Amino acid sequence: MAFGLSRQDIPDKEVDIWPDNWDAFRVFEAMSTQWRTGACGATGMDYSVLSGVIRMCGVPISQRQAIFCDFRSMEAEALQLMAEQRESARGA
Repeated sequence: MAFGLSRQDIPDKEVDIWPDNWDAFRVFEAMSTQWRTGACGATGMDYSVLSGVIRMCGVPISQRQAIFCDFRSMEAEALQLMAEQRESARGA
């Protein structure tokens, strides 16, 4: 794994997504190729394309701010997981 998530990061079991989180998940998944990376791996998403992706995913204008907040939470969790995995790999 050079950048982002590896296949091992994705569980083999199916995971249900609550309807309230569906739009945020769709946006996050659609942005999966937009990770910015540096020498130590992913540093965050490329926000310059985020508004276009949110529109293309069909998120109503009235929900976009909430989806952005949810998206940032998902991004932070993913970055934390990747940092933990890098640290773990160094100690192995």
